[in-house]
Amino acid sequence: MSILVFGKNGQVATELGKAARVKALGREDADLSNPESGYAAIMKNKPSVVINAAAYTAVDKAEHEPELAGLINTQAPAHMAKACAELDTPLVHISTDYVFDGTGETPWRVGDLIAPLGVYGATKAAGEVAIRETGCSHVILRTSWVFSPHGGNFVKTMLRLATERSDLRIVDDQIGGPTDAASIARACLDVAEALKSDQAASGTYHFSGAPDVSWADFAREIFRQIGKDVEVEGIPTSEFPTDATRPTNSRLDCSAIQTDFGIKRPDWRVSLQTTLQELGAL
Repeated sequence: MSILVFGKNGQVATELGKAARVKALGREDADLSNPESGYAAIMKNKPSVVINAAAYTAVDKAEHEPELAGLINTQAPAHMAKACAELDTPLVHISTDYVFDGTGETPWRVGDLIAPLGVYGATKAAGEVAIRETGCSHVILRTSWVFSPHGGNFVKTMLRLATERSDLRIVDDQIGGPTDAASIARACLDVAEALKSDQAASGTYHFSGAPDVSWADFAREIFRQIGKDVEVEGIPTSEFPTDATRPTNSRLDCSAIQTDFGIKRPDWRVSLQTTLQELGAL
């Protein structure tokens, strides 16, 4: 199976390259700010499967660059899906919990009403719609709170702050499932294989780490595992203003992906230990 991956240097794309033989395209190969470049790359390579792990993920910056976020998160996936439909090639596309408004405390189900709070979530939601409208064989995989040894993420930020501070104030009213990029990569490969065998498996699925936790408790577990005595004070979101509004409820109901593909939620505490080992923090 030949796999074409968009997002060469991202967290998930990096793990895809470690887990399987893939052809990964970076910005120099397909600049998704020109959405048609994704279509052209697929038509040129004619892969067995396409995995789109590329996105405009600067949540706050997106509020000031809505056109660029829309090109990368909406128009580029639409063109990829168009090419996949023409070639009868399955597409696996990574999306986000930010398509929901983050209210309540119940884990979001796949069919729940989407109501994004900001530009990032809105452009990702529109990208989902655009993919479905092409009719291509696809799996849209919504995930949350991604971490890995690569790129910028919460774990690496906490490791840096642990060397600078003995106490931190961290939001404790946003709840979600931290998800390691390696597990997302494996899930993408598993559903891609299933799509090749049965294109009727198309649909939208949720996949995140367990158990659900607050950012503050996530940080406490990081410091516990590395043996750092850092005092974490939990604070409400209102005391940590950002340009983009964050959802307070990022819990995802992942039952469908287990039922349809046999993929279980990974324990993020175990994945965290592996990540910390790779970073040399243990």
